Parts: sequence; structure tokens; C-alpha cells
Amino acid sequence: MTETVRVRPLADGDWDAVVTLERDAYTGLGLSEGRAALQSRAAASPDTCFVVDVGARTAGYVLALPYPPHRYPDLTRTEADRDASEPGNLHLHDIVVAPGLRRRGLGRHLLHHLTATARARGDERISLVAVGGTERFWSARGFVAEPGVVPAGEYGGDAVYMSKPVAAARRTRDRPSLSPPAPTLREVS
Repeated sequence: MTETVRVRPLADGDWDAVVTLERDAYTGLGLSEGRAALQSRAAASPDTCFVVDVGARTAGYVLALPYPPHRYPDLTRTEADRDASEPGNLHLHDIVVAPGLRRRGLGRHLLHHLTATARARGDERISLVAVGGTERFWSARGFVAEPGVVPAGEYGGDAVYMSKPVAAARRTRDRPSLSPPAPTLREVS
């Protein structure tokens, strides 16, 4: 059976699925934030938060928001009253794919869409905090560790701040692209 895969903006009706995915991914690490914190991060930058659907199912999500380099969300607080509109560094706070749908390229699809969005916004870098032993995974995707940025224990014992540059937009007929590409439809078996 083949189903359509679609990346789209995070919508109000997605929150039950997103909260469940986040809880299942991060509770075991002691890093689950809860609905209010997650919603505040999406509200701070709705144009940089997406879900990926497989057929009619929300299969994963990404929450990203502008943050100054070497800064990142406080897991114990919401984003209330924080101006997150300045481009420069887009912080990938969460990217989660449902366990039964991993290793099918959905995370890569979300990351490519986020990178195109960062490029269109004029961001120069994408940063993240690798948790749960994922530093090698992110290194393989071009992120470079910047040790000492995350205090011990704040995001778990092995948390590492990482970042990578956003490649310049490809020019077509000497005109830069000003918007991310439309979400691509593709099939997953």
C-alpha cells in the first residue's frame, strides 16, 4: 500500500497528535515539555513549524524558532513575551517522527523543508541541541558540535549544542529564490 506524504504548516487541529508524539519521544529522557510550552514555541514562529502527514495520519512534526546563536529554549518556560522574528539563526527545537514510520525518510523530508524555509527567511544558520545520544546522527547531516554551550543536565547529561550554515539559495537566471519550495508530494510504501 502506498500513501501520500505531505509537509504542511502546523495547525490548531494537530496539537493532540503533536503532544502525543513529543511525550512518547521525550518522556523517557526526562525532557517532555507539555502542551503549553510546545504551543508557545509554535506561536513564537508559526511560519517555521510543520507537520508531516502520511495519508490522513500526522506522522511527525518539527518546531523551530529564531534564537540568537548559542541560545536555545528553556525547557521549564514558555516563549511568552519573547520577540522571535529576527532572522539569522533558526533553532530546530524538536523534530519527531512516529516510531512505526521511522527510517522512511520523513525526518529528512521535514529537515529539507525546514532548511528551505530558513534559506527563504534569510537565516544564515540552523542550530539545535542534540539529546539522547543523537550527536552522531546530526553530525552526519552537517551539524557541528559546539561543546560547552549547554550546561550539564539542562537538556540531559549528553546534550550538545550543534549548528550548521544554511547554504545560499541557488540562483535561477540571476534571480535568488525568495520563498521555500511548495511542499512536495511523494509516495511512501
